[in-house]
Amino acid sequence: MRFDDRRAAGQQLAWRLESLRDRDPVVLGLPRGGVPVAYEVAGALDAPLDVLVVRKLGVPRSPELGFGALGENGVRVLNDDVLEETGVSLAEQAVVEAAERTELERRVSRYRQGRDPVALTGRTVVIVDDGLATGATAEAACQVVRGRGAARIVLAVPVGPTSVVARLRRLADEVVCLQALPFLGTVGAWYHDFTQTSDTEVTALLAQAVRTASPHRPPATSRPLSER
Repeated sequence: MRFDDRRAAGQQLAWRLESLRDRDPVVLGLPRGGVPVAYEVAGALDAPLDVLVVRKLGVPRSPELGFGALGENGVRVLNDDVLEETGVSLAEQAVVEAAERTELERRVSRYRQGRDPVALTGRTVVIVDDGLATGATAEAACQVVRGRGAARIVLAVPVGPTSVVARLRRLADEVVCLQALPFLGTVGAWYHDFTQTSDTEVTALLAQAVRTASPHRPPATSRPLSER
């Protein structure tokens, strides 16, 4: 099954995550492409939306292939299998990491625009992306969120490789993947429209989520799980 676009994928993902609605969740989108998906999830769950900036560390000769990822608060995750396969040197790693750390800080400043991050301590946190490839960025995201005190982490994606989904289940408390495939190819192949998400779209969606946030959420016991 191919998704029409990221917003449509988010609507389908939200349906699978409906049981979280009564747990007062926080939804975090991984920019850029994960934010339109997360926007739909947050709206359906009546949950606050924030951005979690994580940067893939791309192999210099094949930048779409990630040898690791960087996250906020100094998180750094490396994929030993990719490093061994590609032979990326320590010097090459350092160059890539410096550039991506600079870009990470730029995006944090632009996307939040002075807003404080949503508090995660003791909360159920739903991390959303538009798909998994190597899983390095999702792994970094889980570490960042765990370090910020999340009580429960749910990683939610429309599509990803079976092996990566299985690995990430050791880091997140729950992984929801609409389509886990033995062979993925590219994430974009599973969308009819996979147009690159711009910084402008990300900031607009985050601002819209703030404007439309419910001032008073219903109590967590308003609708028992057994009634769904």
